[in-house]
Amino acid sequence: MHIMGSRSYYDMAAFWPFSDTPFTAAMNDIPKIVFSRTGIKDGTQVDRTAEADAGLTKGRPSVTPTAAVLKSWAEPTVARGDLAEEILRLKEQPGKFILAHGGTRFAQSLVAAGLIDEYRLAIHPVLLGRGQPLFSGPYSPADLRLISATPYSGGIVGVVYHPA
Repeated sequence: MHIMGSRSYYDMAAFWPFSDTPFTAAMNDIPKIVFSRTGIKDGTQVDRTAEADAGLTKGRPSVTPTAAVLKSWAEPTVARGDLAEEILRLKEQPGKFILAHGGTRFAQSLVAAGLIDEYRLAIHPVLLGRGQPLFSGPYSPADLRLISATPYSGGIVGVVYHPA
């Protein structure tokens, strides 16, 4: 299942139903759980303008989503309870792989609660100089064990770490 914060949900719901990338089927077909104490707004994922579409697809062809794909984004499960309790309940479900997507706040909450079993990070060769650090907050440092590192032709390095 895909879990995400509400901000990531809105961005992803505007992109994935209309995408034609190799990851599109997995993003659209796998159930989604949005963590939000206030819920989500109806219809966000289908409000698209030509300008927004061009920005999201970067000139790639856009597809017309099926009703099932639109429904998968329009009707995610919304988790409103305590983050740790909700994640632990999801982890108890047999055969469920949980992939967390999200921004810094959501990721920091998962890290602070000790809920991450594996870190899969894409390191981009860009020096921003500012922004929100992924690993900051009121929690203790954690040692990680490198499982794999894969360099890609565009300069990105994909790394997988497990808590030590």
